[in-house]
Amino acid sequence: QVQLVESGGGLVQTGGSLRLSCAASGIIFSVNAMTWYRQAPGKQRELVASITSGSSTNYADSVKGRFTISRDNAKNTVYLQMNSLKPEDTAVYYCNSHFRGVAGDYDYWGQGTQVTVSS
Repeated sequence: QVQLVESGGGLVQTGGSLRLSCAASGIIFSVNAMTWYRQAPGKQRELVASITSGSSTNYADSVKGRFTISRDNAKNTVYLQMNSLKPEDTAVYYCNSHFRGVAGDYDYWGQGTQVTVSS
């Protein structure tokens, strides 16, 4: 079975840092694109950062320069380093894996981890 398990969330003051981790099992991790999404109460889910199987990265404008996504294929883990945190970063952060194959696409989601930034 496929599992994506997020960890590292918590409560931090404005300007602080957190590192989120997402450990994957049940997929061939190295061929999957990995993405962090977040959803705040009453708001749409939004893409935060993504990293391809070739380690190309993409970031939302709101986090560019503050957040860094990385992956360790040997550990089947993707990370999100979050620096200079702001109250607007408060949300549940979700890990997503995506594989685009010739027969179809495969998407899996973690359960999320709460990040709260106090003002």
